[in-house]
Amino acid sequence: MFTFIISILTLILGYLIYGKFIEKYFGADDNIKTPAIRMADGVDYIPMPVWKMYMIEFLNIAGLGPIFGAILGAMYGPVSYVWIVLGCIFMGSVHDYFSGMLSVRNDGASISEVVGKYLGTGFQNFLRVFSILLLIFVGVAFVTGPAGLLQSLTGGNKAIWLYIIFGYYIIATLLPINKIIGKIYPFFGFALLVMAVSIAGAMITKGATGTLSLHELSFSDFKNFHSNPSQNILFPMMFIVISCGAISGFHSTQAPLMARCMKKERYGRQVFYGAMISEGIVALIWATAAINFFHGADGLNATSSIAGHNPAWIVNEICNTWLGKAGAVFAIIGVVACPITTGDTAFRSARLTISDIFKFKQANIKNRLIVSIPLFVVGFVLSQLEFSTIWKYLGLSNQVLSTVVLWTAAMYLATHKKNHLLLSIPAAFMTAVCLTYLMVAPVANGGLSLPISTGYSIGIVGAILSFIWFIFAAKTKNRIKTSIISK
Repeated sequence: MFTFIISILTLILGYLIYGKFIEKYFGADDNIKTPAIRMADGVDYIPMPVWKMYMIEFLNIAGLGPIFGAILGAMYGPVSYVWIVLGCIFMGSVHDYFSGMLSVRNDGASISEVVGKYLGTGFQNFLRVFSILLLIFVGVAFVTGPAGLLQSLTGGNKAIWLYIIFGYYIIATLLPINKIIGKIYPFFGFALLVMAVSIAGAMITKGATGTLSLHELSFSDFKNFHSNPSQNILFPMMFIVISCGAISGFHSTQAPLMARCMKKERYGRQVFYGAMISEGIVALIWATAAINFFHGADGLNATSSIAGHNPAWIVNEICNTWLGKAGAVFAIIGVVACPITTGDTAFRSARLTISDIFKFKQANIKNRLIVSIPLFVVGFVLSQLEFSTIWKYLGLSNQVLSTVVLWTAAMYLATHKKNHLLLSIPAAFMTAVCLTYLMVAPVANGGLSLPISTGYSIGIVGAILSFIWFIFAAKTKNRIKTSIISK
């Protein structure tokens, strides 16, 4: 129990102390008028209260990510706690804060446009295509998953549920952000938090009464507990599996939605850094619950090996056992409603990204339809693929995007004469994670399945070369900037 409570307190202190430090380091300034004030259009640029932005941001970045990802990550063992806590405070929350605030400073621009400003047109064009594809795959994944679950719950036809969910997506994507998203999503976000807090409360209560013995982290836990370790290598695969809750590039695609609604820059720490810390807490709760409900990582792995015992089944089992009838309601919200809301905002972000690329104003509903209809057609075609096939494309893509955004934020600091190591070191680390994954992960998971020693060497060398490239690029950028100013 001490491990769990200390981890939760560490995340909260991370927000209060490191989050405040990052806010000052960035230089949030309420004297700067935000895009929500300067560019209000009644559709995407609409000022919102800070509490509502926080709830929407939390729901947008969370969905099933900190639940399913944490459960899959827990199969590697209690060492997953360390990645969630440290990754969330020093990498994920910083990543989310900078992606949100850099969007605020650049007229609420989509992440590809922000990247282009600081890393150049090559990265910009790559990110334009890459982020749109990622958003479509996220949207599709969060259509097919809930549709399949609704089919199993109701005994209905999966195709009908796909039509219903896509119909909802079209409406929600086209409407102004303060309609469905602004009115309903804060309550879904609240439900997701209540669900996690209820599970945490059940664990603490059972631990205090002795009906549940919570595992404490020890040095012996720093190993791979996965039942199939040769195909699920601790480093880097756990760092890919647990993205939401530690660091996730998808979040940078969602940040501009709230960047266009923020009335003052000081709200950035609550909305961006705070929402990510909240997601880290949710991920920690579910990783801990999964390990302890099944009496250890070995028990979790044994249960997961049984056909049909996927993360959705595990969530349902834990909720029903520990929370009773209320747990069943929370389980449905968690595994059906929350991913649908994340999929909706993924398609909305894709619409905004495309409109930013072509400078295509979205105040007119006709313009929104011109962008949205092709997106949904592509999405519907992809929804015919198996969920597992779609999901394979998400993990690595997600962390590649997070790596590019970290380098972008580091470049922002370097060009503003600030110590970039707060971002460039995490960026180098994530570069090593992504490159190593590509080298050593099984072919079925998108890797090359090379020997571990070879993969690790390539990952480390690649991270070092990336860091060297960054130093030279930052110096060149500063030299050009100085030359322009002097003229």
